[in-house]
Amino acid sequence: MGIGATEQAVAVVPNDSTDLTKVTRGLYVGVSGDVECNIGGVTVIFTAMAAGIIHPISVTRVLDGNTTATNIVAIY
Repeated sequence: MGIGATEQAVAVVPNDSTDLTKVTRGLYVGVSGDVECNIGGVTVIFTAMAAGIIHPISVTRVLDGNTTATNIVAIY
């Protein structure tokens, strides 16, 4: 999935108390690892997310506590 003219990309700073500005269409992971996030009010940990691709998941928050992946970008 490439980034088209109607999509936006914003760097994510994982935060345990602040939601993203809107629900994502996907997350790009630059360096593989785990990503803890909120999806529809439920906290989920995606383990060993692969680097270099856009994962098509809709999240409202990327939490800091258990997130080990880095260079995360929200795709809107």
